Amino acid sequence: MQNFENRRDRFDLFDRMDSPAVNLCFTLDLPDYRPWCRQHGLPPFHVLLCAVLRSILKIENFRYRVFDGEVIEIDRLMPSFTVVNRHNDLNFALFDWTDDLREFVRRGVAAREQACAMTELNNAYAALSPRQCKDQVFITCIPWLDFTSIQHPTATLGAPDIPSLAWGRFKDGPDGRLLLPFSVQAHHGFVDGFHIHQLAQQVAAELAGFMAGQP
Repeated sequence: MQNFENRRDRFDLFDRMDSPAVNLCFTLDLPDYRPWCRQHGLPPFHVLLCAVLRSILKIENFRYRVFDGEVIEIDRLMPSFTVVNRHNDLNFALFDWTDDLREFVRRGVAAREQACAMTELNNAYAALSPRQCKDQVFITCIPWLDFTSIQHPTATLGAPDIPSLAWGRFKDGPDGRLLLPFSVQAHHGFVDGFHIHQLAQQVAAELAGFMAGQP
């Protein structure tokens, strides 16, 4: 936690504010990995989800959380994301982490199908302990919209320590690139604009790594 101690004064500054969250929306520039997904029979959303969460784990500032009044650093993630059920109502899907891409996709698809089939709100979160809840990153996808801003809900305005990420409609970019609106909300005591830049670069690198090897 030495890196955190180097910025503890920044954390103290922002943590005293009514809302210490930083929320940045930008166009994420990625290699167009969709043809590779079609070739390997993998759904693009779940491949991107894996790339995003692997990137979160590789950037220390996104692993900081507040638990029992102290700053901790998580070392694992519980993947979760929003889905739309047959009534067009939101629900939550969550599943156990794996670093293997194909197994990650398999578990993610199964969690999506289960959550989509439910009419009631998925209450699996209720079984999580307060400490287990800190292993989450909140993910939502809005594939219909090319949004330019977003406001994520927070249970407690003054404690946005679990990052919230969102992305929207894909569009073709120049030279075989893929462009999409992307939003990152996090505790400003932990995350600055530079770290969000690092995250964007790492997501692109994870996708390039998938395409260079075998899933």
